[in-house]
Amino acid sequence: MKYNKTISLLVVCIVLLSIFASAIGIFSNYGPGAYEIESFRGERINIYGRGLYSDDSISVATQGIAQDIVTLVLGIPLLIVSLCLSLKGSLKGRLLLTGTLGYFLYTYISYVFLWMYNSMFIVYVILMSVSFFAFTLSIMSVDINNISSAFNKKLPVRFLGGFQIFFAVALCLLWMGKIIPTITNRAVPVGLEHYTTLVIQGLDLGFIVPIALLSGVLLIKRDPFGYLLSSVIIMKGFTMGAALTAMIIGQYLAGVSMSIIEIIMFPMFNLVIFYCMILLLKNIKGKGY
Repeated sequence: MKYNKTISLLVVCIVLLSIFASAIGIFSNYGPGAYEIESFRGERINIYGRGLYSDDSISVATQGIAQDIVTLVLGIPLLIVSLCLSLKGSLKGRLLLTGTLGYFLYTYISYVFLWMYNSMFIVYVILMSVSFFAFTLSIMSVDINNISSAFNKKLPVRFLGGFQIFFAVALCLLWMGKIIPTITNRAVPVGLEHYTTLVIQGLDLGFIVPIALLSGVLLIKRDPFGYLLSSVIIMKGFTMGAALTAMIIGQYLAGVSMSIIEIIMFPMFNLVIFYCMILLLKNIKGKGY
């Protein structure tokens, strides 16, 4: 199997560094505690004031801790299991590994560019870089010419493709609903706080929305790239959805106000994505990629 040795080394690096970064994020507790500041835009911001995320707002710090917990209890075990299955020649394992690497790539891009600077910055940069190369090699290792034949013909491509298209449109409308009023009213986006720009919305609108649309359309047409991209999007979506649900719970417990659409939409999408992942895995025939 192509690139197995390199991918294995990169995954070991991701596992060790992400355990370290997540544990520091969860358990560090130094600092004076919560306090309030006024941003240069004149907005009053509640700062977390404790541990690694002491300079972040309460909203972002609770999201970071929730994501660290999901990375530790779900992301890392999934990465190890999928690598082991992949090394045995399982296509399910390789696709699960690629999707999980997509989760780590997205996660540490957001940590590098969204979070306030902290002592883990260089660790986040290494994790982002290593995840990118492992993800790219994992994608390149899949035999695109034979991937269609590895899936059962009964795979419900219209349902899975249609859901991805619906998800892309819903995500686009959600974030544009947040951005457009700031253009027409020259207002600060809700939730921007003391940060420089909308990093998550930029990543989603620039990458997740177009990739989900493309993979949905290609899967309905039973194009080989549709099988590959849909597998990656759905399996990455499962881990990311779990992280988003944990973030919403963390923010609720911290008393952070959220839009009712976000509270309902993301956990519901997470359930549907989990169902899609089961459908996808059940319809992959076996070994060989």
